Amino acid sequence: MDSQTSQASQPSPSPQSPHTFQVDLRGLVDLLSHHLYSSPKVYLRELLQNAVDAVTARRTDEPGAPARVRLHAEDGALRVEDTGVGLTEADVHSLLATIGRSSKRAEGLEEARSDFLGQFGIGLLACFVVAERIRVVSRSARTPGAPPVEWTASDDGSYTVRTLPDAERPEPGTTVHLVARAGAAEWLAPRRVAELARDFGSLLPYDVRVGDEAVTDLPAPWDRPYPGPAARRVALARHCNDLFGFTPLDTIDLSVPLAGIRGVAYVLPSAVSPAQRAGHRVHLKGMLLTERAEQLLPDWAFFVRCVLDTDSLRPTASREALYEDETLAGVREALGERIRAWLTGLAAGDPERLAAFLAVHHLGVKSLARHDREMLRTMLPWLPFETTDGRLSLEEFAQRHAVVHFTRTVEEYRQVAPIASAQGIGVINGGYTYDSELVQALPSVRPGTVVAELDAETVTAHLDAVDPAEELALSGFLAAARARLDPLGCDVVLRSFHPLSVPALHLDDRDARHEQARADAEAQADDLWAGILGSLRGSAPRARLVLNHLNPLVRRISALPDTELIGTAAESLYGQALLMAQRPLRPADSALLNRAFIGLLEWATHSEDGQA
Repeated sequence: MDSQTSQASQPSPSPQSPHTFQVDLRGLVDLLSHHLYSSPKVYLRELLQNAVDAVTARRTDEPGAPARVRLHAEDGALRVEDTGVGLTEADVHSLLATIGRSSKRAEGLEEARSDFLGQFGIGLLACFVVAERIRVVSRSARTPGAPPVEWTASDDGSYTVRTLPDAERPEPGTTVHLVARAGAAEWLAPRRVAELARDFGSLLPYDVRVGDEAVTDLPAPWDRPYPGPAARRVALARHCNDLFGFTPLDTIDLSVPLAGIRGVAYVLPSAVSPAQRAGHRVHLKGMLLTERAEQLLPDWAFFVRCVLDTDSLRPTASREALYEDETLAGVREALGERIRAWLTGLAAGDPERLAAFLAVHHLGVKSLARHDREMLRTMLPWLPFETTDGRLSLEEFAQRHAVVHFTRTVEEYRQVAPIASAQGIGVINGGYTYDSELVQALPSVRPGTVVAELDAETVTAHLDAVDPAEELALSGFLAAARARLDPLGCDVVLRSFHPLSVPALHLDDRDARHEQARADAEAQADDLWAGILGSLRGSAPRARLVLNHLNPLVRRISALPDTELIGTAAESLYGQALLMAQRPLRPADSALLNRAFIGLLEWATHSEDGQA
């Protein structure tokens, strides 16, 4: 009881008053300039955005209000004037002096928010990236009796607010004055301001000028009327060259009305790597958002560069990229459909333009076709593949051969192509990007087609067997050759095949190569690791050297009486077969080639000495 009484008598803790965060403005500006924004040039976008938003806000209340934005640059200073909604003294304290507060949240503007460009309220803060002082003079259109108000701020975080005589700002609107900070005067130079204003604001819906020079250039090139399709194609090609620096192979209209998107995609005139993400120009309600929007299109559409205007996509905090959300995912899919429809249209009605496109960008179409059966069916007569019959489409090749054989690697194709062609076996090189996947998908769009992977066993089975009596007579020759190549993990077999000029053929498959790689690693490993690798030993077939019994050189070698010389000749044939298949040589293979070459030279010079 005493304890409880003692506790009850203790004074309760006094409530603590909340504290307010203190913001180091210079540190924040440094953070913006080095981490949020890619370049100081975004200050001009922020100024244009604030001016355009102010005009939009005024027109919400007064549809007939003037819509002008004027920029004047001289002597390291910039003045931006707009005929927008303006601010009262209370608005200045609430909006300009509070970091993170957006005028779009002001009372009465919430219903018109979708018409504004900005969403984050960073506003004038970005101007401190290039300016040491900002002065704002504004007069409210919503409170006609309110006097003009002046807000002056420095990059040290201090600001002053005062009211002005009516003569200082007789009409509603806002004027922003910037004075360049040390080392940033170039960003406020007249030529740079005009260049940035045109780049950011060419599609803005209002009258924007730098001095007397118009910034806006409406309607957008893709929305302008032209005398005909040819004239439109020429004009858009010129626009692409001015914007991206290349003349496109073709132009694709990108219109998605439900997402508020209008624009064009320009087809690149030269091949690019699928891994190279193209940068697209995206305008948000007329204002340039980014020149490097990488996630706008599906990955397979790497062969186009886009420029478009949208009112539905969300920008990131820096307003230099697109926010990844469901809307962007839907737009990406819709734009992909437009490009897919363009390809289908070319296949149906303009084969010459399609052929010109595929000659450059077949890889992109193959990437699309491997996931899209309808596109594969459409492109079957057009997509080129390397085959033993020449460069053909899958449709042409399937019409010529009852079984569509393919290899998974370029090395395998080079091994078997000459022999398979001579035996009448059609083979497709599936070693290039996407090719083997598309060949295997062929039956799904061409029912009844038989597709089979061509391996060493299949090729060997198509070669003619040698008469048993003749092979028995050559058993000593074959035994000597096998003994020499056995340490290399290679068997020797005798067959008859065309062309006669090929003395030997080196055949293996992936399983054999994996087993050989394991055996090589085991030979070089310590006891523990060698034991582990040994336990992984497989029963995969070994590589084989197929000697051509019809070849005159092989016949002469098989008749040699010297076992050592037969072994050296077998090594030479093995090395020549590897080189013919363009296979990468292991250190053991290179050593074998050198040894065989020196051995043959010694034999040749020894024979000459003996004759002499």
